[in-house]
Amino acid sequence: MYISRPASDVVALTDAVPVPGIGFLPVNAYVLYAREPVLIDTGLGASSPEFLEELWSLVEPSDLRWVYLTDPDHAESALEVLDAAPDALLVTTYLGMMLLSIEKRIPAERVFLLNPGEWLDVGDRRLGAFRLPVHHGPAATGLLDDLTGTYFSSDCFGAPMTTGDLVQSDDIGAVPSSDLVAGQRLWAAVDCPGLIYVDRDEFLTRLALLGSLDPPVVLGSHLPSAHHKTETLLDTLASAQEAPSYAAPDQATVRRMLHELEPTHA
Repeated sequence: MYISRPASDVVALTDAVPVPGIGFLPVNAYVLYAREPVLIDTGLGASSPEFLEELWSLVEPSDLRWVYLTDPDHAESALEVLDAAPDALLVTTYLGMMLLSIEKRIPAERVFLLNPGEWLDVGDRRLGAFRLPVHHGPAATGLLDDLTGTYFSSDCFGAPMTTGDLVQSDDIGAVPSSDLVAGQRLWAAVDCPGLIYVDRDEFLTRLALLGSLDPPVVLGSHLPSAHHKTETLLDTLASAQEAPSYAAPDQATVRRMLHELEPTHA
């Protein structure tokens, strides 16, 4: 678990998933120190005990008021967080609540619905939910902090890193440009394979709407922090629609890759 501070009022909790044939995928959650503290996404399920230990070192359970899910599949430690934080509410969309109910029993009184276009008052600022130009599910939303302009972009700008060390970069500027472009385009093809079928003009309009927000900091679920680089991220996404479809490896190829990852013994 890597802890960093990508903005003055935000702490990131970063883990990584090594994916054979793809790279090292960052998995980020964030603590936003608003007047009513907010946890944004809930980490990697396989690292839940470590994640929870780090989380409660950053914010007291009794102080946490909101747990915002940018996507229902970012709810790995949601129940444990809600159990420990008695005054916290889980924030998701109506569709997100329906999808969550398939796998998790979350009491209705612990859920707060925030659909795209709506705002959540967290004491000293408002957080707005917006549809994303690239996503893999109907309940994914981006989150805009109207006090600082920070934008939490869910999976939209994800990119696997070529090494584990790059996952811990404090800014995407530390990632070689060619690696970042290739990683973003690969992630778009893997996470949103239907992107190639989206009307080109409509897609560019969606990107332009996000660009008009011009957030000073973009904090993604699967990407190191991006400071004053929104235009760069959007330009790469615009080109992702023209990238070749992802050809997933078959069973024999995966077995070979896993064998190559096994430690050798003298």
